[in-house]
Amino acid sequence: MYKKVLVPLDGSELAECSLPHVKNLAKDGSVGEVILLNVITLALPLMEINLDDSAMGNIFDFTAFRNQQREKSQKYLAGIQSRLSADGIKIKTESLEADTPVHAIVDYALKNSADLIVIATHGYTGMKKMLFGSTAFGVLHESHVPVLLIRPESCRG
Repeated sequence: MYKKVLVPLDGSELAECSLPHVKNLAKDGSVGEVILLNVITLALPLMEINLDDSAMGNIFDFTAFRNQQREKSQKYLAGIQSRLSADGIKIKTESLEADTPVHAIVDYALKNSADLIVIATHGYTGMKKMLFGSTAFGVLHESHVPVLLIRPESCRG
């Protein structure tokens, strides 16, 4: 049995492909608690920052931006938590700020004694993997916790 299963989610349909597999593990009694993790990377919205406005005293409010991103993350996770809790699954949610999702996921799993990480992957190989990178690939190679990779094909009915 996995006491704690960590499920990193980024808000995409691909990431949510892991959820049916987590539900199945929970139905079988193989999961004690599921932790939904969303890593917030605070990339500045450069299109919204007008340098001319800065000269006139209108300064970009980074704190408001950060709070908006955190609120968006928490709302997203609460929606998924609600859906999974309806199936009787014990759920915890966590929103973290980090520069790189891979390190945040791996560190979180280690510090919070996760027994398994369930993460979806595009399954890119070769040049595509080099060009696009892969959070799942990074987690797989850096984690000391077992990782279950879910391919998007498993989501299609």
